[in-house]
Amino acid sequence: MYKKMAKIKFIGLFVILCFVFCPSKAYWGKTGHRVVGEIATLHLTKKANKNIKKVLGNESLAMASTFMDFIKADSQYRHLNPWHYATIPDSLTYEAAGTPSEGDIIFALRKLKQELISKEFSQGDEAFTLKLLIHLVGDIHQPLHVGNGHDRGGNDLKVIYFKESSNLHRVWDSGIINDQQLSYTEYAESLNFVDEKVVGRWQDDSIITWARESKDLRAKAYIIPNDKKLSYHYIYENIEIVNLRLLQAGVRLAGILNEIYG
Repeated sequence: MYKKMAKIKFIGLFVILCFVFCPSKAYWGKTGHRVVGEIATLHLTKKANKNIKKVLGNESLAMASTFMDFIKADSQYRHLNPWHYATIPDSLTYEAAGTPSEGDIIFALRKLKQELISKEFSQGDEAFTLKLLIHLVGDIHQPLHVGNGHDRGGNDLKVIYFKESSNLHRVWDSGIINDQQLSYTEYAESLNFVDEKVVGRWQDDSIITWARESKDLRAKAYIIPNDKKLSYHYIYENIEIVNLRLLQAGVRLAGILNEIYG
């Protein structure tokens, strides 16, 4: 009995120490992806929802949306890392820039969608492929996941965010979203007000259009003070973009899933 209690106390202490000392980046980006997954769920047809549950079981789109970030810890999936982003320089179109040999997010989304339609999978089973697709639809709508080729999508641009060292990519991945202090379900509910005509128009847009939108919007992300100190004013200037892209990603993810499973 004593040994059992000691083991429980040790596990509890370990969990507490992880929260205190482990880097917070283990949790970056999760809320945003789950918002996208939750919004998508709200726009699924009944048939698509039923068929997706046959693939994912009890795992929701929201919870499946973070899978592709979790597997970065496994070296056997390292070849998927370039699929999280695309590079389109300011002066070029995607077509002119070309697709890199290792692939990118536009290549990956096209590939994954086709595999889910054909049921012929190159990266694993259907659930694995579906989870990749869910994640990448979220990624491509984050403006800095379509990089300019100079600073790794803002990762190399160091900033001070509310008096803490950060980088511009991290601010857009999680900083602005987390500072809203909403759960992913609350956030999704607060955004999910969109006219059905707009839904249809967004869902008709191509994957290339999604990337072009991010490319155009990223210019706003780089409007920062000379001292690189970001706080409330930066959020005020950019929160509408963040919210729009989360909503568009969720609606468009539902459009793809309704096409495949509905």
